[in-house]
This record gives sequence, structure tokens and C-alpha cells, in this order.
Amino acid sequence: MNIKELEQEYIQSLNQFYDSEESKSIFYLAATSILKVTQSELLVKKDKVLAQKDTDALTKVLHTLKTGKPVQQVLGEAFFYGLSLKINEDVLIPRPETEELVDWVIKEIKDKKESVLDIGTGSGCIPIAIKKTLPSVKVSSLDISVQALKVATANASLNEADIEFIEADILNYSSDKKYDVIVSNPPYIRQLEKADMQENVLAHEPHSALFVSDEDPLIFYNAISDFALNNLNPDGYLFFEINELLWAETLQILIDKPFKNIELRKDMQGKDRMIMARTNP
Repeated sequence: MNIKELEQEYIQSLNQFYDSEESKSIFYLAATSILKVTQSELLVKKDKVLAQKDTDALTKVLHTLKTGKPVQQVLGEAFFYGLSLKINEDVLIPRPETEELVDWVIKEIKDKKESVLDIGTGSGCIPIAIKKTLPSVKVSSLDISVQALKVATANASLNEADIEFIEADILNYSSDKKYDVIVSNPPYIRQLEKADMQENVLAHEPHSALFVSDEDPLIFYNAISDFALNNLNPDGYLFFEINELLWAETLQILIDKPFKNIELRKDMQGKDRMIMARTNP
């Protein structure tokens, strides 16, 4: 079987979960990981007949993908901000919009700030990307999940990123430590939004990292904002990834606290997805 034929098999077999373009992207993720080649190399060798062991390996991946399991979990890895991260069902799969948040943080604080706290680290994607890009910055990261912290710690080691990890629940956590920057991608999807989500996400990613109650959907934004008021240095930065359906309510929290120089940004899909705010000088 050649690469082109196997690509078509992926597209046809995964059509209950993904459209053809998504299935094609999944095939290339699997093929580049297993064959240890670049996507460009695959594109120019589509007629190349694969070795039987490679065909078998990619067919095995496809068999598991047909259960609805995300490709990153099947492969055990994801790529974020140019970095390779280990992934399992204890952590969220890093999303492109979170890369956009990290990019905003890095561009805003470059050469300005010295300490960063990430809240709700999951796989460790946010703090590791910041530390690798800004190695002189001291980075700490907090999560309630022991299993997530194991993954994040392993990823920090894999990427040679020196990060302090803290096991704590931000809803009842206090500390005397001060930071120049706090960044968070907390749970923000309401229960009522489940019906609009893909079944494979619901089945395979940790609900505690995704969902909040319909009654108090901004509980983490309130808690983190209060923590930031006490623990950010003067003229500090607070960055959030947010639910685009609740951008106005999230913005109001920051206005009421009060923070200053609040900025709302859209992601590449045009959704209101990120907020930055500052503390008083």
C-alpha cells in the first residue's frame, strides 16, 4: 500500500468523526510520527509503497482512531509552539488558540518581566513554551490534579525546562509569593454546551479540565482574578483564555475588581478568546 492509498483509507474510515480535511490532517500527524519524516517529504512521495511494518503500524493507529480516540492520545504526543509534549487522558490536548495566548504573553512581556505563574497547567504546554522562549524568566505552574502534574513534570524534563510545579486548588489557595505575570486557561465550558461538542472530546478528555457549572461558569475567573490582585506585582499582567460566549461577563469581572488597560482579543477564527489586564502601578 502506498501513502496516497493509506491517506484515502483514513479519510473514508474516519468520516463519522471528521470531515475530509480533518481526517487528512490526522493521517499526516500519524504518518509523520510513525515514519519519522516531514509532511513535505510525505507530499512528494505519495506514490511510494510503504514497508509492511509501517503499513501495519499506521493501520493499527487507524483502528484505534475509529473508536473516536483523538490522534494525539493514540500517538501519545502532541506538538505545541514547536515543542513535543507527551499526552494521555489525564490532560487536555493543547489547542491552537492556546498557542495564540502563549504567543501574546511572550510578545507582551519579553524583556520586561521576570516571574510567571501558570494556573491549571494540564500538560504543561503554557509554562514550558514560555520558559523555552524566555529562558531567563522564572516560571511556576499550579494544578489540582496529581496525574496532570506528573505529565507536566515529565514534559518539562523532556524539553529541559526548569519549572516549579505546585499541587493546589486555586479555589482555596493562598500564597505570599509575588509574580509579574499570571496566565491561565481554566475550565470554562458550561454543561449546557456539551451538546455542541464532538463525542470523542467528551469521551476521552478530562471533564474537570473542561467543564464548569451552568450556575457559576466564571468561578475560576473570579478566583484567579482575586488571587492576581493579591499576588501580582505592581503593573503586573493577567492573561486568560476565555469562553467566547461569555466574553462580556468575563470582561466585567476584570472591570469590577478593578484591573486597568483591559484588552480583549479574537483568535484566528474570529472568536473572542483572550483577555489581558494589568494591575495598578
